[in-house]
Amino acid sequence: LQALPHLMTTAAKKHQITDTMVILTATSGDTGTAAMRGFGDVPQTEIVVFYPEVGVSEMQRQQMQTEAAKNAHVIAITGNFDDAQKAVKSLLSEKDLVADLATHQQRFSSANSINIGRLVPQIVYYIHAYAQLVKQGQVQAGEPVSIVVPTGNFGNVLAAYYASQIGLPVRQFVVASNENHVLTDFFQTGRYDRQRAFKVTNAPAMDILVSSNLERLLYFASGRNTAEVKRYMQDLADKGAYEVTSETRRQLSQFTAGFATQEQVTKTIQDVFDQTQYTIDPHTAVGRFVLSEQAISGPTLLAATASPYKFADTVLTALGAQAETGYQGLTQLAQLTQTTIPTAVETLFAQPILHRQVITPAQIEKTFRQELL
Repeated sequence: LQALPHLMTTAAKKHQITDTMVILTATSGDTGTAAMRGFGDVPQTEIVVFYPEVGVSEMQRQQMQTEAAKNAHVIAITGNFDDAQKAVKSLLSEKDLVADLATHQQRFSSANSINIGRLVPQIVYYIHAYAQLVKQGQVQAGEPVSIVVPTGNFGNVLAAYYASQIGLPVRQFVVASNENHVLTDFFQTGRYDRQRAFKVTNAPAMDILVSSNLERLLYFASGRNTAEVKRYMQDLADKGAYEVTSETRRQLSQFTAGFATQEQVTKTIQDVFDQTQYTIDPHTAVGRFVLSEQAISGPTLLAATASPYKFADTVLTALGAQAETGYQGLTQLAQLTQTTIPTAVETLFAQPILHRQVITPAQIEKTFRQELL
């Protein structure tokens, strides 16, 4: 997301677009903070972030509520991430709203992985990691690797898949989920069913039941059959579930999946620290646990997805400590793990709270209009 604003402003200049870009984002905790850091005070942009009031970590909430960029609009909703994402997609396709924005010389875009520009830089991660393995002599050039990615909205693992389509040698993709394991069930059965209880877990950035980027994978798996994919998405909207054809499912044979419970997440954090003195966050722990459960041969890359300091209370509890809150929790984690608090979060709890607004999902469009028009 640090690259995306530069890609967008360059593209706008190339196409002689002078409108203000309104970056509309739903976040389960991580995307929103990264988007505001990337787009904060960028000329000719406004960044609007909706996040679930319950379910984000203390650090994530602090990051969003203290965002000081003058072009940032940060709003909590009483629903979950799926509610926020559904509303954002609805706003992006609302013709009257798009027309109203145009009269104010504004136009929509997004920093979610709804925007392909979010995914393009992530492709580089996997190619760079593979190049490092070759450089270190861990693999021979051209030798395939397996890739394990903790995921909720399927964006990061989709980027790995895109990397494979432009030449990265990949043997297997492992999709790692938390207790909201709709993706695990899909890859194991061929049926995607969002009709289940939504769980707020200790890996909150993955608390998602509608993984929007899976649609993009299905486009390729179906042989780029847009009618087929449209039918799946319509069934998901109307019936809450869909089942892919046997041929499309056969094209997904490179993907396997698993999930970790909250107890398995905390135990994995503890086990990795005890064995290696390396500290991982709960989302990375999901991937690490699922990797341990899979029968994978050959070199394997595991995507570590966040700093443990963003989830200090969960990590401290996993390491057997009585977790403190706020800045005390950060210093406690630093002392326990003999690591350094990241500069980006070290002064966060000293910043003033600037964004306190909380709304219901039904109020999203009205609130958006009040903020921008």
